[in-house]
Amino acid sequence: MRMAISPGRDASFSSQKSALSESPRTKRFPLTEEEIFYMNCRAAYLTVFKSSLENIISKEQLYLALQHAGRNPSQKTINKYWTPQTAKLNFDDFCIILRKEKPTSKAELLKSFKQLDVNDNGSILHTDLYKLLTKRGEKMTQEEVNAIISLADVNADGKFDYIKFCKVYMTTNEQCLKTTVEKLEVDSKLRRQQFGSHIEGSPERDPSPVPKPSPRTIRKTDQETFSNKGDMRSSLLAATRKFKTSVSFTITMDVNSNRNSKLTEPDSIKEWLCVQSKGCFFLEEDGEIISHQYRMQIVQRSMVYLTIKPLNLSQVEGKPSPWLSVDTTLYILKENENQANLQLMCFTELRNREVFGWTGELGPGIYWLIPSTTGCRLRKERKPITEEAQLVYRDETGELFLTKEFRSTLSDIFEVIDLDGNGLLSLEEYNFFELRTSGEKCDEDAWAVCRDNFDTKKNELTRQGFMDLNLMEANDREGDPRDLWVTLHSMGYNKALELTEACPFIIDIYADKCKPRIKAVHMEACSGQLEKAICKSVLNKGNARVMDGYEDIIVHTYKHDTWITSVIENKSDNKVIIHINNELSKNCVNNRGLNIFAVEVAPKSTMVCQHVMPLNERQEWIYYCVYSLMS
Repeated sequence: MRMAISPGRDASFSSQKSALSESPRTKRFPLTEEEIFYMNCRAAYLTVFKSSLENIISKEQLYLALQHAGRNPSQKTINKYWTPQTAKLNFDDFCIILRKEKPTSKAELLKSFKQLDVNDNGSILHTDLYKLLTKRGEKMTQEEVNAIISLADVNADGKFDYIKFCKVYMTTNEQCLKTTVEKLEVDSKLRRQQFGSHIEGSPERDPSPVPKPSPRTIRKTDQETFSNKGDMRSSLLAATRKFKTSVSFTITMDVNSNRNSKLTEPDSIKEWLCVQSKGCFFLEEDGEIISHQYRMQIVQRSMVYLTIKPLNLSQVEGKPSPWLSVDTTLYILKENENQANLQLMCFTELRNREVFGWTGELGPGIYWLIPSTTGCRLRKERKPITEEAQLVYRDETGELFLTKEFRSTLSDIFEVIDLDGNGLLSLEEYNFFELRTSGEKCDEDAWAVCRDNFDTKKNELTRQGFMDLNLMEANDREGDPRDLWVTLHSMGYNKALELTEACPFIIDIYADKCKPRIKAVHMEACSGQLEKAICKSVLNKGNARVMDGYEDIIVHTYKHDTWITSVIENKSDNKVIIHINNELSKNCVNNRGLNIFAVEVAPKSTMVCQHVMPLNERQEWIYYCVYSLMS
């Protein structure tokens, strides 16, 4: 395909596509258990310290590092490794402690609680729990017990639900460890640091003498049973230290809720001036979503009607069209002195079936149109493809042809990249396609060669010319379809030629006084300006709840008829970690794909926490979410 344009360019293009088709994951050998162990050690240690060459110099630091490693040590465990003679511990000492102190299993934790459950119903009365925790064994303070019984997702009707607590607690431990490891992997600066002096296979040395436990006769009384269950007590203590405070939201969404904000066209719409542009959301390997972004010019104050919806393509009978159910939204921002200073004007929050729109007055000026989707329905495909579609074939003379199915797919791709919908591809439109599939642009000289060799009209490539371009690429590779598959995967198609990881859309803009001008200018990640716009709209329209006792931490929840968005605002001078639990939600899906997760919010900032939508719009859905501030 590109070879006819420039041989040198094709070589570069080919090498880039090969790199794209080969996942970095396949180039690395799987980590051994030993490597995973030390990676987890490093991640936990570097969450507390700037370098693994720093020493642990207090019990508090030891406790914090062990907690980040997924352990929840009791005071007795801490005292075992930090004796009156201990002045410091290094990274190697920390690794040795982690080898000895295995994480508490869910089964062990449940067993500990069950011995206190007199009614065997999965819960313990708050009054009983208070007595047990403050009067027996290693006593907890009243404040610590109050913190436990105020955890929103594990307490109800004066009872502590220990089964739910164990589930949340174990998941939180796993999430803490996962977060620390991910942070280590992402931060290249940390990856380059020297992580301690441990050499695999070197003899272990104890950081301090470990006293032998004195023999004891265990009596089956409540007090002895409880006092010996350090796992349970340390886990409860850890919970009070992990969760400083919680706030919960419950929103029940009716089946017909989307009828409340019905989008209707203005009465005189047929007399208004109209412009249209297409675009596409693309799902990246890491789950990030990118899309076209636009500049719009309004030369005269006008009433404006904007809509965005998924683009209908030629649908082959029996083939799914998952992109048609993807939610689409358009944020409109006004450009003031410069592009960095954009003012949120509105977004398309009214809906009529798959169309989202907005009607209002806009003054003269330059506006940015930033498409958005929640990501709840544009997700990585999980179903395995058993049979790969055939892209090319040879006839009895040996001549190469594109299959009917592949030609249909290429025709759909042409529809998507023909942004202005005139049935032709301009150089600008073609370059969005090139950037998406090869990471390169086609310059004017190469476009002139393309124009000389393929069917064009008015210096723009026709649909047939686009087909011939792809056939030439197949011929250049002697029928090898691998480069063609790289293009298809980049455009969101799977091996069955189903469009599963992209959502093409179409934007219509009407104005009553002047014809708007619109131009696609970028194809970028749906973040940055979009994140700011979403946060601002949720803060303006949503319900705000302050974390109890932490007035600088606010959870904002915006309820749309189609989705729910939560934004976390951190007004404090320190970063905070918020634990989110959606497990009690019903008929819901969120953009993160996890019921339980944690987010880190930088000081003096806001961030989009999650978007939530119904799995089945024809059924009632209940959003129940608990946000907990972690230590």
